[in-house]
Amino acid sequence: MSLKLGERLSSAGESVLHRYGQWRARRASRRQERARTGAKKRSGMVRVFAVLSATFLVLVVGGLLAGVYMIWRLSQDLPDYDHLARYEPPVMTRVHAGDGSLIGEYARERRLYVPIEAIPQPVIDAFLSAEDKNFYAHDGIDARGVMRAVIENIKNVIQGRRLEGASTITQQVAKNFLLSSDVTMERKLKEALLALRIEDAFSKQQILELYLNEIYLGLGSYGVAAAALNYFGKPLDELTIAETAYLAALPKAPNNYHPFRQRERAIARRNWVIGRMEENGVITPYQASEARGEELTVTPRPFGAQLVDANFFVEEVRRELYDRYGENRLYEGGLSVRTTLDPELQSIARDSLRKGLVAYDRRHGWRGPVASMNAGENWHKALAEMSVPGDIAPWTLGAVLSLNEEGAKIGVRPEQLKSGAFEEEPKTGFIPLEEMKWAREHKGVNSLGPEVRKPSDVLSVGDVVFVEKKADSESDYILRQVPEVNGAVVALDPHTGRVLALEGGFSFEMSEFNRAVQAKRQPGSSFKPFVYAAALDNGYTPSSLVLDAPFVMDQGPGLALWKPENYSNRFYGPSTLRLGIEKSRNVMTVRLAQNIGMEKVADYAERFGVMHNMPPVLSMALGAGETTLLDMTTAYAMFVNGGKRIEPTTIDRIQDRWGRTIYRHDERVCEDCAGIEWNGQQPPELPDLRAQVISPQTAYQVVSMLEGVVQRGTGGTVARVGVPLAGKTGTTNDERDAWFVGFSPNLAVGVFVGFDEPKPMGRGETGGGVAAPIFRDFMMEAVGDEPAIPFRIPPGVNLVRVNAQTGELAQPGDERVILEAFKEGTEPRGTNDNGGGLRGPADGLYGEPAPNVSLGSGTGGLY
Repeated sequence: MSLKLGERLSSAGESVLHRYGQWRARRASRRQERARTGAKKRSGMVRVFAVLSATFLVLVVGGLLAGVYMIWRLSQDLPDYDHLARYEPPVMTRVHAGDGSLIGEYARERRLYVPIEAIPQPVIDAFLSAEDKNFYAHDGIDARGVMRAVIENIKNVIQGRRLEGASTITQQVAKNFLLSSDVTMERKLKEALLALRIEDAFSKQQILELYLNEIYLGLGSYGVAAAALNYFGKPLDELTIAETAYLAALPKAPNNYHPFRQRERAIARRNWVIGRMEENGVITPYQASEARGEELTVTPRPFGAQLVDANFFVEEVRRELYDRYGENRLYEGGLSVRTTLDPELQSIARDSLRKGLVAYDRRHGWRGPVASMNAGENWHKALAEMSVPGDIAPWTLGAVLSLNEEGAKIGVRPEQLKSGAFEEEPKTGFIPLEEMKWAREHKGVNSLGPEVRKPSDVLSVGDVVFVEKKADSESDYILRQVPEVNGAVVALDPHTGRVLALEGGFSFEMSEFNRAVQAKRQPGSSFKPFVYAAALDNGYTPSSLVLDAPFVMDQGPGLALWKPENYSNRFYGPSTLRLGIEKSRNVMTVRLAQNIGMEKVADYAERFGVMHNMPPVLSMALGAGETTLLDMTTAYAMFVNGGKRIEPTTIDRIQDRWGRTIYRHDERVCEDCAGIEWNGQQPPELPDLRAQVISPQTAYQVVSMLEGVVQRGTGGTVARVGVPLAGKTGTTNDERDAWFVGFSPNLAVGVFVGFDEPKPMGRGETGGGVAAPIFRDFMMEAVGDEPAIPFRIPPGVNLVRVNAQTGELAQPGDERVILEAFKEGTEPRGTNDNGGGLRGPADGLYGEPAPNVSLGSGTGGLY
């Protein structure tokens, strides 16, 4: 039993051991399985990692290769930046008066190119603070700036604000000069590549110079120098810190910081730049505080002409530059033009012409209001919307609000502010009845309505009229009317031809037609001095007698007889040449021209440049041809300068953008003018290259007779100036053209008045009554307060005392005695039964002088 028990125990033990062994075997098997599974998993992960790593490496390498290829390809397409070294940007042409003052600018881009050495350091500091404070530290791309912009733009995206850029000044140069403004990755890459290359090729100063002269800063301004003038009317070195900071605030978006439309944003941006300047240490905290407190005061400059008085003159200069150099060089060439203009004389010319045209217009009555408004219409708004030519200021528009016995209450057009907006507060005024009495109804050039007795005779409620504020009143205005008639004034130096003043009409903005140089009109009697000059060179003297009697000429088959008449419709018998020109006798002039021959008269018209290829017909002797005021004034100048030819010019000198003189009106060479120290020696003498048109003696005889026109003849109103003056009136048929052309010893002036479409100006509206007063007023201001300088008498002329009426030698008791100018050998020396003086042949008093006339002895001459 014990044996069986032992066997059973032994069998049980074996069973347990067997099961234990199986368990261990299963456990080991499971371990091995888990190991195999883990190994498989680890092997798969390794394989995945390897694949991913390989893929990443391929992508990186591929990306690098693609990037290298893209950079290589873009670098092949980059524009040539070498031309930056030869860059000549479009620069505006500037026109200056004779005294150096700016009178005009012409440009597509208003730019003044300034070398970096001439740009003040505060201007540079402001732009670097605003645009690229690390400019001198980076190589074209600012890595720190890029990272800062990335971080800031993340914030901007979250907060919905505008994204910031990180372009350096070098990158902006690359974009502005060589690339477009497209917002693309390709353009940004090209910009960066170009920036790196530009930094290698150019110095920082060169890059900065290009940038500061190229950028657009609003108001049509390109570059900092032009912007300083256009915004503040200052050169760069006169800008304040606040003004400099405002300009530096503009490159990103000038319209966003417009000084009027976006004023608050503009000031905020300016102050931000001031803060950056303070942060960068280029200004002190005190300077920054002062600059922030400074008012933003911007005064935009106009385009084109800068002097309102000189619009016609500046436009004539522009036309000449265009003809000489072409459009591109005019608007982009950066020419510096020194003109002949005298601003003071120009202002006098404009005022004198306007005064004369208005005086004529008032004599011929009121033509009615400019416009009429409906009842209840907002007059303040309506007047603001009506345009008024800026060059007729201080005239403006007024709307009649009510009438009473004393005058008219008016609403005055609001003034336009610098911003372009109009004043919001309405302003009223009053036109007294006294200022309306001239405004009788216009019924034609020779007819006026009844006298004005009450305001309603002239105006009605709702009428819109031109008015001008009275100088001595706070609220009273003068009723004005833009003249229908027009005219011109020219003043020039008779010795050089330099045009000192030129006014071509009442208003350039209303009509750009220049009546001084573009209008071809009949000169009338102002042409007569050329007939008389021809006679003086062909044997006549100022005392020669010519018959003033009816003259009839057969003009040919089928044509009426030609019967010239004097303006007075009377005839005066034998008269001296002097009397004929002083009184402007037509019949005498025709007879004189017939005797000397119209071919000679035509030759003199050609010599003086008055008319070219003039038909040799007698009517031309009375000024029936056509010429311009400038040509007539130039011709008269040749009388007073001693018979020397001159060419009128509006330009003294032209320089290119580099300061080289490319044109000079005076071409004379002065060997002793340069590099000489002044030690009290005599000034160098320049050669006189002017051609002689007529002899100095003949020229002076004409001057002397024209002086008589002022002293005793049709130009008598000019004598009020009180200094030696000479000139000639001119009036054409039916008073269609009125002229006065004359001179002092050193100033020649011409005046023309007439309708643009020739028509009668009215009976009595002659050169002496319309044009001569304008000449008088001009000369009163120009030379009236100067010492009385007599006209120069050349050698070979004797002055002899003669009777002004008869031309005979003066006798005791004669009341009208003058000093007559005779060429040596032609002066009267006594009396004979012909009354003394040289006369025509015995048969008619108007032919060639008799060669054997006994002259006797005389009184000699004064020089």
